[in-house]
Amino acid sequence: MQPTFVLVHGAFANSFSFAPLQAELGLLGHRSVAVDLPGHGFAATYTEAYQAPQDMAALASAPGSIKGVTLADNAAHLIGVLERARQNGPVILLAHSRGGVTVTAAANARPDLIDRLVYVSAWCPVELDVQDYYAEPEMASVDPGSLALALAGNPAELGLLRVNFRTADPAALAAFRAAFAADATDEEFLTFLNTLQPDENLDVGGTADRAQAATWGRIPRTFVRLADDASMPLAAQDRLIREGDALTPDNPYDVRTLPGSHLKWLIHPAQAARTLADVAALDADQNSAK
Repeated sequence: MQPTFVLVHGAFANSFSFAPLQAELGLLGHRSVAVDLPGHGFAATYTEAYQAPQDMAALASAPGSIKGVTLADNAAHLIGVLERARQNGPVILLAHSRGGVTVTAAANARPDLIDRLVYVSAWCPVELDVQDYYAEPEMASVDPGSLALALAGNPAELGLLRVNFRTADPAALAAFRAAFAADATDEEFLTFLNTLQPDENLDVGGTADRAQAATWGRIPRTFVRLADDASMPLAAQDRLIREGDALTPDNPYDVRTLPGSHLKWLIHPAQAARTLADVAALDADQNSAK
């Protein structure tokens, strides 16, 4: 039976960023659902202060709908989507970037709803909490202050993280580009930047949200490495793969590699779509052999 790809976005992103990938998957005969986590997509907050000309003082203090949203909220919302998708057959659950934290939490809670996990340069914490990986050698090349160059307001006071992606500050734009899309054209980079939303929730989970062998660990899984990713370097991606394989050695990652930056696979998704089609075929072959 044809699987449904359920696609989960990363930080500051939303379902809109998957539109080109969904088009390619559809043309290959695959159905997909792109999820907006709580406070994302049309539930996001865009104040008049974010429009041009921008009012930075007002932007720094305006309330946002994502305040108070937790990882548990994200996982519960995703599980609701998975329950509906599972009624139509197998489900391949894909995460990008920070979306991996939500996908891992959902897999810990409801492995029965998922036929395969796919992490595309996505967080799947095993040995450490997400924030603690940033102090590890594999993340040493990552500049943790790139978002701070366009930070709007005090996260502790707002109860959320707000970044002004509509900034014209050359230093901030250069930092964003280096981190996320150094291999994109100027037009591609700015277009993608304009699909991002300013607000993100603060909760990235803790020890209880790391991958659990008894639940998460029994689901077949794929890790798609992004070879030129500056925001999650290959060394960090490979560490997550090693940790997952060590947790469940009888169920290791199926590892694939795509060229390009953190966002290039979404900007030019044809190769990624073919890779995902191959992953779906792998499961179909395994099921037919049973």
